[in-house]
Amino acid sequence: MRFFVRKRRTTPAVIIVALIDVLIVLVIFLLVTTMFKQQQYMVKLAESSQAQKTGANQNPPLTVSIDEKSGLRLNNDVVTMGQLLDGLRAAVVKNPDVTLAINADAKAPWGTVVKVRDAAAEAKIKTLIAYTKEAAKP
Repeated sequence: MRFFVRKRRTTPAVIIVALIDVLIVLVIFLLVTTMFKQQQYMVKLAESSQAQKTGANQNPPLTVSIDEKSGLRLNNDVVTMGQLLDGLRAAVVKNPDVTLAINADAKAPWGTVVKVRDAAAEAKIKTLIAYTKEAAKP
């Protein structure tokens, strides 16, 4: 019987510098990705006893949000009244049956809501929706 003498293996060396480099890259990645926050704004809707729950539509409406300081947003993009009209016209060219949803704050100036409705009429949008919330039940 022949016995083989086993050579002792050297233990694998862990290169700490490479691990630190990988760790630093992960930390930088996490820092950069956590800085991408979405801008959120609160809109307090007016109450209505006729409020309806929105369902899933095949064609989601264009949403114009009006805050209490007359700030306008078209699908979450801040716009001016001129940009709003151009955006509405472009949407009508793409889809003539587009629906416009007005999401106005309860304290939004009524004049701004009227201007948005006028811009929708000028862009030849036929269907308007006003978002509201259900009135509190006594």
